[in-house]
Amino acid sequence: MPLAEAAGNLGTNKDGSNTFEYCNFCFRAGEFTNPNQTLSEMIQSSIENMTADLNMPVERATELANSFIPTLRRWQKN
Repeated sequence: MPLAEAAGNLGTNKDGSNTFEYCNFCFRAGEFTNPNQTLSEMIQSSIENMTADLNMPVERATELANSFIPTLRRWQKN
């Protein structure tokens, strides 16, 4: 999802400031909202949201989720 302060979908740090790294559905008050969620669960959840909320074809949602979500810092191996 594109992150934008104007859209009101930025996550928040512990101090309440916005973070441009995560959305408010995934990250609030400096913590992940679903800390035990796996990468595959996140991809599946995103596909479900894109198809249900945005009426996106499942093939396109699958392509987007699989290409973008693994690039997020949360899923990078240090």
